[in-house]
Amino acid sequence: MTITGNLISIVLDFDNFILLYIQRNMHGHIMDKAMVVITSLGNVGAIWILIAALLMISKKHRKIGFMVLVSIVISTILGEGIIKHIVQRIRPSDISSANRLIAEPSSYSFPSGHAAASFAAAGILAKYFKNYAPQIFGLAALIAFSRLYLYVHYPTDVLAGIILGLICSRITIHMFNRFNKNLK
Repeated sequence: MTITGNLISIVLDFDNFILLYIQRNMHGHIMDKAMVVITSLGNVGAIWILIAALLMISKKHRKIGFMVLVSIVISTILGEGIIKHIVQRIRPSDISSANRLIAEPSSYSFPSGHAAASFAAAGILAKYFKNYAPQIFGLAALIAFSRLYLYVHYPTDVLAGIILGLICSRITIHMFNRFNKNLK
């Protein structure tokens, strides 16, 4: 087996170990219900778009709300529009008969769009609302974890989504800072 093949095998073993651990040790009636609700907050970035819209109502926070939306759009274009179609990783639910609690997503698995959008938004919000950073990142992490719990993503999909989202938040902040400097 090649080095690449060995590495892929190690990653898949790690991913499956984590998913199996979650499946065997964390599932229960209350958690099942809670994870379905939490993951639905991340559907199409709903909770983050709502927060951005509320911020945009206020003249004082309008720019931050707009930045959140831009960051989500960038993460969606890169993750959903480009990376998923290059990697074409099937979902764990495609290869297992695990008890499904939500409808199976129709897109590819890598990276997690829920994690990418959540951390793209959280990266912006945490920078400008530092006192709420733990709660913001906590919600983003719960949404990301729900994708593992619900068996629709591998851990490396979620990790890649988190990294992509944080990179998109940094790109957005850099773009806005540069734009503001050019206006002066």
